[in-house]
Amino acid sequence: MKLLLLGCTGFVGRELVPLLLARGHQPVVVSRQSQPLVGLEHPALRRIQADPALEASWADPALIAAVAEAEGVVNLAGEPIAEKRWSEQQRRRLIDSRLVSTHQLVEALQAHPRPGRVLLSGSAVGFYGSSEDARFSESSPAAADFLGQLCRDWEAAADQAPADCRVVKLRIGIVLGPDGGALGKMLPVFRSGLGGPIGSGRQWMSWIQRTDLCALIATALETPAYQGVYNAVAPQPRRMGSFASALGRVLQRPSLLPVPAAVLQLMLGDGAAVVLEGQQVVSERLEPEGFRFRYPDLDSALAAATSPAAH
Repeated sequence: MKLLLLGCTGFVGRELVPLLLARGHQPVVVSRQSQPLVGLEHPALRRIQADPALEASWADPALIAAVAEAEGVVNLAGEPIAEKRWSEQQRRRLIDSRLVSTHQLVEALQAHPRPGRVLLSGSAVGFYGSSEDARFSESSPAAADFLGQLCRDWEAAADQAPADCRVVKLRIGIVLGPDGGALGKMLPVFRSGLGGPIGSGRQWMSWIQRTDLCALIATALETPAYQGVYNAVAPQPRRMGSFASALGRVLQRPSLLPVPAAVLQLMLGDGAAVVLEGQQVVSERLEPEGFRFRYPDLDSALAAATSPAAH
C-alpha cells in the first residue's frame, strides 16, 4: 500500500515505520526536520520536508503528488501534551498542531480523491476527561475540559474526509517504550532507586505497549472492517501506585519514593493534570475485530520495554 505518514518520525514512528516497510508498504514520511531521521534510514523510505500545520506546505508539488498517490494516510501529528507548561501560547500550539494540520490534510484528500483510501487519525484517551472511579469505553462522551474538547475537535476534523475514504480514529493511551514517552522519563529515576508513584498514586493509567500500538495501526490500515473510533489501550489499565510497583519489580529496584504532585505542577502547570489525573479506559471494539495484544498485561509490557533488546 502506498502510504503518507504525518507525525510518524518520533517515539511511535521509530517502530511504526520499520514495521510498515517490513509488511511491504511504501511509506512517504512528512517531517519538519531538515537533518536525517535517526533510526529511519531505509532505501525504500521517501521523505518530504514540510510542516503540515502550515498552509503553504500543502502547495509543495512533492506533497501534492504524495497525497494524490496515497492509498492510506496515517496522521499522528501533534505537539506533545505534557512536556511544557500550558501557557496561552502553548495551548495554541497544542490546538494548531492537531487541528490545522488535520484540516489541511483533509482538504488535500478532498482535492485529490481516491476511492477506497483509508485515513487513520490519532486522538487520545484525554477525550474522556479524568476520574478515579468511572470506566470509559468508545461510546463514552467527550469531557468538557481542554483536552476533551481538543480531542473531540481533532476527531471531527478527520471526519471531514471524503465519503469514500474509510476513517479510523485511535484514542491512544500512555505508550510504553524505552526511548520516549512517559516510561522513557521514568526509567532513569527508577533505575537510580529513586522511583515511586506520582501524585496520589490512585490515578488510572490506561497504557499500550508501543509494539502493540504499531501492530494495531498496521492492522487497521490493512483491514477494511476497521472503521470509526477505537481505544488504543491494553486490556488491563492500572493505577499509578500499582504501575510504579510493577516497574520497580521489573527493574529490581525500590519504588517507594512518591513524587509530590506539587513538584509536577511547578514544572508543568496545567499540563501536570495529564499525569496527576488519569482515566480508566477500555476498548469494547478491538476484541470483536479480532485484534490480539502481544503484551496484554503490564508486567510483560514493561519487561519488553526495559529489556536490552528494546534499545
